[in-house]
Amino acid sequence: MESSKEHGIEAVNQEFSRYEQVEKDQTYNLAEKEELDQFDTEYEIKTCDMNLFFNGGEEGKRQFAKDLGEALEGIGFAVLTGHGVDTRLYDEAEKKVTQIFEDIPREDRMKFEAQRFGSVNQGYFPIKETTIIHPDLVEGWVFCRRAFDLPGNRNASFKESDFWPGPGYEAFFRQIVEAHEGLILPIMQSILSHLGCDPHAYDQKLTKTNFGFRLNYYPPVSKQDDESGAGRMLGHEDVDLFTILPSSAVEGLQVLNRKNMKWIRLNPPKGSIILNTGDYMQRITNNRLPSTTHRVSKPRKPLYGKPRISIPMAVYVWEEEILEVLPCCGEPQYDPIKAETFHTRITSKYYGDDYTDE
Repeated sequence: MESSKEHGIEAVNQEFSRYEQVEKDQTYNLAEKEELDQFDTEYEIKTCDMNLFFNGGEEGKRQFAKDLGEALEGIGFAVLTGHGVDTRLYDEAEKKVTQIFEDIPREDRMKFEAQRFGSVNQGYFPIKETTIIHPDLVEGWVFCRRAFDLPGNRNASFKESDFWPGPGYEAFFRQIVEAHEGLILPIMQSILSHLGCDPHAYDQKLTKTNFGFRLNYYPPVSKQDDESGAGRMLGHEDVDLFTILPSSAVEGLQVLNRKNMKWIRLNPPKGSIILNTGDYMQRITNNRLPSTTHRVSKPRKPLYGKPRISIPMAVYVWEEEILEVLPCCGEPQYDPIKAETFHTRITSKYYGDDYTDE
């Protein structure tokens, strides 16, 4: 990992290409560079109405699959409306996340410092320690299925205090997780339909599947951090099948358009959900659906004093599942691979070479 120590915020993604398990030819700076970055003001990331799937009959399902599939195949991102999730939960989540990161002392949060369980590094990440390759200006907390009182969490006995810094948080955030779980099969079935695959091919794998539900707290940007050149979250691609991300009240999310290497500022309306595909999906679709680069940049200076909250939910399969190219996606460019091996080979770039079992 010498390159990370030498280059830090000056590093480019290709310095870590040996960890990648899908094709990623694009080269970009991990931190935003105002003097170098260019922005795409013309490309519009498609909005897809899930109400078509839920209430539009077979014709509605076909239309939603077409809309979603074209959006994801084009850039790996879509905006979902009509999803049916009570958006008041998102408003309350911002308050709960703020409480956790502002009111609970750091020493109490550190009792839950992240460690690997299965494929995923779970627990609390202090600011600037989300990865070892870039000092992100974000604190995070990852909760996988085992941290929730849910069917299929694979815990012999669930105990809230093993995972959560206070009573009541698990019960509240479980409501969001359960609501998002209700979207997983409709999304995957629609993707598979678009690809010409059996729409139910992943129904069993994604029923009571594992996930990474992350609380992100981006504190106000200080003068010192602004001058350091660090970004709020480095440019990266998600490892998962797809990520369900409620839109944030504070701007910052940017998506890389690989076709022109310009960044797209994405700040959809409140209550909508941002959906993006990750490395698992690129692998099983034989590169048809890209794992698209994105980052969280600092907002415009008038918003420097406002924290940013986000609550992405990364959808995985369980570690023992095999990732293999779908039969409808042509001659495989990738060999079958165990999900745990695939996942940890990639995330070793964030956590160190000993993160994988190999």
